[in-house]
Amino acid sequence: MAEKKKGTRRANGESAIYFGADGRWHARVPMGYKDNGEPYRRHLTRKTRDDLVEEVKKLEKQRDAGSAQQPGKAWTVEKWLQHWVENIAKPTVSENTYDGYEVAVRVHLVPGVGKHRLDRLQPEHLESLYRRMQANGERKAGTAHQAHRTARTALGEAVRRGYAAKNAAALAKPPRMEEDESEVEPYSVEEVQCLLLEANKRRNSARWMLALALGLRQGETLGLRWSDVDLDNEYLKLRRNRLRPRYEHGCPEASPCGRKPGYCPGKVQVRRETKNTKSRAGRRAVPLPGPLVAMLRAHRETQKRERKAAGDLWTESDYVFTKPLGGPLSPNTDYHDWKRLLEDAGVRNGRLHDARHTAATVLMLLGVPARVIDQIMGWEPGTSASMRARYLHVPDAMLKDVARKIADAIWGTPETPAVDKNQDNAV
Repeated sequence: MAEKKKGTRRANGESAIYFGADGRWHARVPMGYKDNGEPYRRHLTRKTRDDLVEEVKKLEKQRDAGSAQQPGKAWTVEKWLQHWVENIAKPTVSENTYDGYEVAVRVHLVPGVGKHRLDRLQPEHLESLYRRMQANGERKAGTAHQAHRTARTALGEAVRRGYAAKNAAALAKPPRMEEDESEVEPYSVEEVQCLLLEANKRRNSARWMLALALGLRQGETLGLRWSDVDLDNEYLKLRRNRLRPRYEHGCPEASPCGRKPGYCPGKVQVRRETKNTKSRAGRRAVPLPGPLVAMLRAHRETQKRERKAAGDLWTESDYVFTKPLGGPLSPNTDYHDWKRLLEDAGVRNGRLHDARHTAATVLMLLGVPARVIDQIMGWEPGTSASMRARYLHVPDAMLKDVARKIADAIWGTPETPAVDKNQDNAV
């Protein structure tokens, strides 16, 4: 920082202070460069030089710390969220994660708090939004939690870049999750057997056993190709995930169909079918039980007959599980098939992901070592302990068995009462 003098030259990055013709003190503080490469300087003015010097020092400190406001108009929450989700999040996260972010931004956050200035957003603004989302039971707490997590991530990036001094979402209290929204009850062995009997009557019956017996995720199962399956050596390799399709209209602009893109007669898919598994733990080999190997062999023969019967109508692919005329299964269709399977089997309603909890619990009951469970389920080493805590459920029968063992150890095995033979004869 230097006072401007006639005939002197300031060093690069040095602030200039001078007395203006208007009778006030002025300063030009270099702040960096604009997007177009031009230098950007902040202009300050005060009545006295001492007041101005103090403000210049504060601004230079903010600049050096990277927390000073950048050139241009202040961000609104709406402008920042839209910029963040399209230009920062979209290139770096998976398509499914982006979809969740985009819906939370467009449907909830922008209409709810978008008009606030980014640097003035308060935790109370977000807490009020969460309450409105849950008013009259219109939204579950899980929906508000998704909006909260999205806001926390987006605002954290804004703080990191110096556009806001605090992360309002990190300070806000998210709505309390109801127990029935987070509690999972895995299916019992008897329920799995009922599902197996019903699944054997349907196409792609092996698809459901991969979920119930091995805990494969939906995307992993639907993205499975025959080149990933080694039936002779009884294992399969998981390398990719099936993505939810996304469509755009294919009808002429002059005569639009008036339907949603997914129902357009000429719809065009704009998203790739699969993506590679992002984590090393997700790319794994999974052993196949003998009965499941037999099911997959039978399924492969059935698929060959379907291909032959369909002829030119068959859409060729290497997918293990396909539509009746070939081509990959849609996750949405797969979900509805699961719901019908539960209903027809007379088994209580549950999420498709509950099958994964079931498989993990069965592995625990069989005494499979934790490290092997982690590999089969595809859990990262650093998070495997917490994932086991979420997915491994202790059945009531196991708890009763533990209680019996404790009783035997402390109180001893109860003696069998002696039978009075004379009393029996008397009766």
